[in-house]
Amino acid sequence: MTPGARIQAAIDLLDRIDAGEPAEKALTGWGRRSRFAGSGDRAAVRDHVFQALRCYRSYACLGGAQTGRGRMIGALRATGLDPAEVFTGAGHAPALLTDTELSAGTAPVGADACDLNDWVLEEFRTSLGEGAEAAALALRTRAPVMLRVDLRRGTRDDAIGLLAEDDISASTHPIATTALCVTKGARRLARSRAFLNGMVELQDGSGQAAMQAINLDGGRSILDFCAGGGGKALALAARSDARIYAHDVDPSRMQDIPTRAARAGVQIEQIATSALPRKAPFDIVLCDAPCSGSGTWRRAPEAKWRLTRERLTALTQLQSQILAEAAALVAPGGQLVYSTCSLLSTENEDRIDAFLNAKSEWKLVHAQRFDVTDGGDGFFMAQMTRA
Repeated sequence: MTPGARIQAAIDLLDRIDAGEPAEKALTGWGRRSRFAGSGDRAAVRDHVFQALRCYRSYACLGGAQTGRGRMIGALRATGLDPAEVFTGAGHAPALLTDTELSAGTAPVGADACDLNDWVLEEFRTSLGEGAEAAALALRTRAPVMLRVDLRRGTRDDAIGLLAEDDISASTHPIATTALCVTKGARRLARSRAFLNGMVELQDGSGQAAMQAINLDGGRSILDFCAGGGGKALALAARSDARIYAHDVDPSRMQDIPTRAARAGVQIEQIATSALPRKAPFDIVLCDAPCSGSGTWRRAPEAKWRLTRERLTALTQLQSQILAEAAALVAPGGQLVYSTCSLLSTENEDRIDAFLNAKSEWKLVHAQRFDVTDGGDGFFMAQMTRA
C-alpha cells in the first residue's frame, strides 16, 4: 500500500468508528477484507487510526471537519506536512482537496487542544489542578511498551542483554526497580527468549511501581480480588512466597493466568465467587477496581470519547461496592489495597474517603498517585489496615 492508500484506509475506518463501530472491530474487519495489505500496512493503518483517536478534537479543528477525512487532513497538518501532497487522487490515495478544505481549519484551543470532552477536562482540573493540561497532552501521545523484569531470574541488565540477542532494544526506566522501556523490536517480544522463559512480562511501569509500594510483610495469603489477566498477581508473586489467589466476577477474564503463571514459575490459584467465603480470610486483599481507565487513554483512546457522566457515576458506585466486599475478606490485622488506572479523584481519593468514613475500624496507611507524565500510565493506589 502507498502512504496515500494507508491514509484513505484510515479515513474509512474513522468514519466507521464515528458511526458507532468499535475501533478494534472496525480494524479487524478491514484486515479480513484487505488481504492485499501486508503486516507493515496493517500496523501503519492501525497507528493512523489510534493517533487520530488520541487527537480526535484537535485534528478535526486543524482539518476543518469532524469526519475521517477532516481528521486525517488535520493529522498531516499537525505534523507539519502539506495534505495536498498526499490527497492527490492518484491510485488509492484520497481525492484532491477541495477549495473549502484548503482554506478550512483553525488552531485548537481549550478542550479541543487537550483532546478531551469539555466535562472531562473540568474533572481533570478538579483532580490534577495545574497538572491537568500536561496530563491531557501526555495522553495525546503513544504509550511506551514497558516490561517488568522478574528479579528472581536475573537483573535488569541481564534482561536487556537477553532481549538484545533477539534484536529487541530496551533501557531501564526509573519509575520502578523492575521496569524496562522497549525502544526497538516490540513486535518480536512474544517470541523472544526473555519473554518465553519468564524473565520479562509486559506490564506498565506505574502498575509495577504500585505493586512494589505494597507492604507485603506478614502477608502469607494474598487475594487479587479483581484479577483480570493477572498482571498484578504475577507482580506480587515475584516479590513474595505467600500463597497467591486470583478472583474475578467474570472468570473468563482470567483464562490467561495459568499460562502466564507457568511461564513465570509461580502458582496462582483461581477462586470462584461462590468459594470466596470458604477461602477467606486473607492477609492482603488487592482490589484493582474497574474504572474509567483515564490513566490508560493513550493505549485505549476510544474510551475517552465513550465515557459519560452517567457511566462515571455507575463506576464510582461499583468501586464503593467492591471496596466493601473486599474489606469483608481481610483477616484481622490484615491489609486492604485499592487501586485504579484512573486520574480522576472521584474514582480515587473520594472513594477512599467515603470508605473510611463508613468503616471507622479502617485507617489509611499509604496512598500514592502515579501521573501519566511520570512515564507510565496514570495510576492510583491506597493501602489500608484495620485500626
